[in-house]
Amino acid sequence: MKIKILSLISLLLVSGCSSVKIIDVQPTPGFALANYKTFDFFKTESSGDISPKFNERLELLKAEISKQLVARGLSQSTDGADLLINIGVVVEEKIQTRETDLRTDGARYMGQRNYTWKSEEVEVGRYREGTVTLHLVDQSKNAMVWRGAANGIIPEKDSKVKETIVLGVEELIKKIN
Repeated sequence: MKIKILSLISLLLVSGCSSVKIIDVQPTPGFALANYKTFDFFKTESSGDISPKFNERLELLKAEISKQLVARGLSQSTDGADLLINIGVVVEEKIQTRETDLRTDGARYMGQRNYTWKSEEVEVGRYREGTVTLHLVDQSKNAMVWRGAANGIIPEKDSKVKETIVLGVEELIKKIN
């Protein structure tokens, strides 16, 4: 399987009836979002097989994170923010398979004198699954104070990307105390 570091939104999950799965939330003891007034983002670096839409989707992701944090009472500041946000995105191409069944699919004969029958995995589709991680860093302490990750299937249609980002970010930000 091929791993790609891609745009963040591409990752925030959901396609059709799939939903975002929050797979990890770890606050440090004593962390409270209410203790912070301002936030900003770390500079983004990317590597691997980058989609041409990376920057566009990354900006969508940042905009939705900003919107959610502003709704929680913080304001964005590019000059000495209290809280810095690090975004990580990993996208994997996966293969959906099913196993042939000797009873229903008919067996495949292997060999000449070695009369054996073999069941095998059959590819039925391909899809991309993404994981987005958010690290909140207290700038004054230079220490991570909260970490969360969401996982899901990346929609194939570009028209679904924005709603996937909104849903994924909303679910993840809800987990911040």
